[in-house]
Amino acid sequence: MPDVPNRQIRAHHTDTTITVYQAYAPHLGEPAARDNRFPPAWKRERMTWVKPSFLWMMYRCGWATKADQETVLAIEITRSGFDEALRRACLSHHEHGVHEDHEAWQRSLRSAPARVQWDPERDLHLNPLPYRSLQLGLSGPSSRAYADEWTVAIRDVTPLVREIHGLLRSGQEAAARALLPVETPYPSGPLPHLGA
Repeated sequence: MPDVPNRQIRAHHTDTTITVYQAYAPHLGEPAARDNRFPPAWKRERMTWVKPSFLWMMYRCGWATKADQETVLAIEITRSGFDEALRRACLSHHEHGVHEDHEAWQRSLRSAPARVQWDPERDLHLNPLPYRSLQLGLSGPSSRAYADEWTVAIRDVTPLVREIHGLLRSGQEAAARALLPVETPYPSGPLPHLGA
């Protein structure tokens, strides 16, 4: 994909929702999918990172093989909530040309209820690609809103993850690729405060 911008949000989305991914231990992930909401044990005060990229999530959780990341959830949230988080987000690190200076970035970071990291996107074999994908960190009011207001649906996609990984391991790359969620550029508009 030679024309992909260096920083771009790509996701499965509808007119009103966007799908993000997280991986949890089964004691958190399974009740969330079963009840279609995060359980009381899900800590709403902690920062939580959501990933619109399925393959970046696979890189992070090792195809659902890493400890406490064995249950992969596809969480459909409102675009209005996601867009609000982006508007109020700050980059997780100082970047020359985006922030006036290091102190200005630190002030922004302290007050922002959301953070953004741009990490290398991954291919089907989880190798880094030359362009980046968004990770969105939510804390405080944004984390609570994500769990209790923005979430529309929670699906356990661990069986799909295992099926794709199994096909890859048996050399059936085309069949594995055909099962990937379709992700297209997300119409967020310019995000100069996030370096995009």
